[in-house]
Amino acid sequence: MEFGTVLQCDPPAARTVALAKRAEEHGFDYVWTFDSHLLWQEPYVIHSRILAETRTIKVGPMVTNPATRDWTVTASTFATLNEMYGNRTVCGVGRGDSAVRVTNGAPTTLKTLREAIHVIRELGNSRPVEYKGATLQFPWSKGSRLEVWVAAYGPMALKLAGEVGDGFILQLADVDIAEWMIQTVRTAAANAGRDPMAVKFCVAAPMYVGSDVAHMRDQCRWFGGMVGNHVADIVAKYGTDSAVPHALTDYIAGRQDYDYNEHGRAGNVHTLFVPDEIVDRFCVLGTAEQHIEKLEKLKALGVTQFAGYLQHDNKEETLRVYGETIMPALREHVVAKA
Repeated sequence: MEFGTVLQCDPPAARTVALAKRAEEHGFDYVWTFDSHLLWQEPYVIHSRILAETRTIKVGPMVTNPATRDWTVTASTFATLNEMYGNRTVCGVGRGDSAVRVTNGAPTTLKTLREAIHVIRELGNSRPVEYKGATLQFPWSKGSRLEVWVAAYGPMALKLAGEVGDGFILQLADVDIAEWMIQTVRTAAANAGRDPMAVKFCVAAPMYVGSDVAHMRDQCRWFGGMVGNHVADIVAKYGTDSAVPHALTDYIAGRQDYDYNEHGRAGNVHTLFVPDEIVDRFCVLGTAEQHIEKLEKLKALGVTQFAGYLQHDNKEETLRVYGETIMPALREHVVAKA
């Protein structure tokens, strides 16, 4: 299993860069950032600085979208960073959430997402692509390599992830839900003639190492609200009796208006509807031993990366414990089983 951390691009940017450097020092493989240009600072500018001040870590958005950014510009950004820093980028992409909703926009259709993935992947891998009636290719890009990972929740989006994604991003760490979603993605990949085991699986959720359960829950309750935005869309489209697990849909019954100005922040007052059970199921909280136990279960399902959100008050200590205890334990288990 590989490991990443997910950062917000809050000012000062130097703080984000410092956390990314600390993550690399502790052995993390990826640094992901939010991509919502009105709520936070521009991620790709910060990505360039992170890459300049690190040696091995890969960076990417969790997640960008096809609505607020021109697809060819997105691809050019990745290809440029790859030329500068040696193929150390990854593109996480979805239909759009905060970046589009804060301007009263809406997520894109799955058709648009599928087309955008193709254009970004081809250009980002130094290949030509048909786009708006023209054949496009970056004449300056040679040997760029870019994987495109798809974030999804609903049945049709999961199907798309299996059909075209290099990886699948699941933004919650509930073991039962992860099992259903991973199987759904793998089935879609197999039906599309792909090797289902070739699709990478990233579970992304808040990680907090500590012993004060009530405090950890309050620091991470915002995450249930963020996930609830996507779940609300699923319920609106499919109803509450769809194939989506009830553990994912039932808790949003008490959801009220959501303020994106508090999106992804500890203490978000618009997430008080999220019960403790959902916080515990969706996040990875507790002692190092509790983290290892839950991550072992996810790894057994086929999860190839865990990316931990650090939107709380214990960032450095959580990174340290992961680097010194949690990641080595999981990686040693892999070697032992091999």
